[in-house]
Amino acid sequence: MRNTLTIAAVAAALSAPAFAGNFEPAPAEPVVMAPVPVAVDPGTDWTGAYGGAQLGYGFGDASGTDFDGVLGGLYGGYNYDFGRFVLGAEVDANLADLQIDGTSDTIDSISRLKLRAGVDAGRALFYASGGGAYATADLGGTSYSDFGWTAGAGVDVLVTDRITAGVEYLYHEFNDFDNTGADISANTIAARVGYRF
Repeated sequence: MRNTLTIAAVAAALSAPAFAGNFEPAPAEPVVMAPVPVAVDPGTDWTGAYGGAQLGYGFGDASGTDFDGVLGGLYGGYNYDFGRFVLGAEVDANLADLQIDGTSDTIDSISRLKLRAGVDAGRALFYASGGGAYATADLGGTSYSDFGWTAGAGVDVLVTDRITAGVEYLYHEFNDFDNTGADISANTIAARVGYRF
């Protein structure tokens, strides 16, 4: 009996500090909040092939005589998007009815092969372009054709992920057109609708 009381007294003495006034509860675990998801804009990738149709107005000067009229046709090309910078190539073929004032002479077609360099502005692509041009004309009842150069600028806008709409201005120069002595400078502005493949 004495041993039992002694053991009980020792146990009580050893456990006493645990109940003293300086008892502090264990610190609570910090609550970790899950991060709020941030929407990331994936941007627009203009890389790929495309094609479409265009319709526009042309005007200019053929050795001092004005001309104007309509033109339209098909175009196709390929772009590569480097991030903010887009590089590509495009070819087009257009039938034209550019009437030279005071004559029955006409410029009948204009085709172009050009490089394009632009800025990726999300759903819009602003670009400058330049390259070679080829035109045919009926002058005095005789058909002529010649090569020249072209340069200009434009914008394509994504209407959907596949459909684009845009506008393009191009300046053309044909010196001594097919050895006729006629120097032709032409301006075209066209509305464009395209499809991205």
